[in-house]
Amino acid sequence: MEKENTITIPIHQQWSGMTIQSLFHMQWLAPKKLVHHLRLEKRVSINEESAIWTTPLTTGDRLSISLPEELNKTVLPSQYMPQIVYEDEHLLIVNKPANMDTHINQKQELDTLANAVSSYLRSHGDYRKIRAIHRLDKDTTGAILFAKHALSHAVLDRMLLNKQIERTYWALAEGTIQKNNFTIQGSIGRDRHHPTRRRVSKTGQQAVTHCHVLHLFHKKKLSLIECSLDTGRTHQIRVHLSHIGHPLAGDLLYGGRPIFQRQALHARKLAFIHPFTLKRIECIASFLDTPSIFERFKY
Repeated sequence: MEKENTITIPIHQQWSGMTIQSLFHMQWLAPKKLVHHLRLEKRVSINEESAIWTTPLTTGDRLSISLPEELNKTVLPSQYMPQIVYEDEHLLIVNKPANMDTHINQKQELDTLANAVSSYLRSHGDYRKIRAIHRLDKDTTGAILFAKHALSHAVLDRMLLNKQIERTYWALAEGTIQKNNFTIQGSIGRDRHHPTRRRVSKTGQQAVTHCHVLHLFHKKKLSLIECSLDTGRTHQIRVHLSHIGHPLAGDLLYGGRPIFQRQALHARKLAFIHPFTLKRIECIASFLDTPSIFERFKY
């Protein structure tokens, strides 16, 4: 079952002179199949008139796109209402708590972030199906980006692939790391001796993690690190820090001490240029643990 969803995008000065065709293909890099569908079914209008795709656009024009949105028929709502960090008609940024999967792995699950987002949308009379652009491990907390419609899903996916979405994490690592800034490069692949663990491997996928030490807790022998990713491999920060001998505190899977009930990793910030408003979005996800494992040490 589908429902029509019309989004309206103002034409900015940077787009003046471009055609609708070039806006979709060159600016947004939208999938050819989606663009063909919109064009064939005349789902795009400019200033409330049927669009001519080759006519140059002018600053202040209003582009309207009618998108058929699939209704959510499979994800059940949950009792948990998520913390919304940012929202507009195109996307949603949610602060994920610990001990919660991002996606549903089995039918009838009720305790994933997808269920929580479904509950939030339904509380506002919105039954659409939305999709996560990336994911976090079950015990990792912080900001996750969701797309609200088919066009933003395709565009944000492409932006993530092209490294146009900045993801910054805070991590508590074992040991006192003396370097202020360092980069870990090591391809990551599956560990054939364990069903879920990853490891640095020559035959794995390229992975690059940039690290900046924020503070050293000498008595606890811990380092608070800010990490940013050039790539988004499974368990990337956990694998890389373990590989250099500084596993995350609480990360038993990768050699961390059991001083916390989970790995000390938080997706602190998401930042990017909004593809439709052209404004810079910079969102900080607060700590949901009480007290947070990142705030137990004062500095």
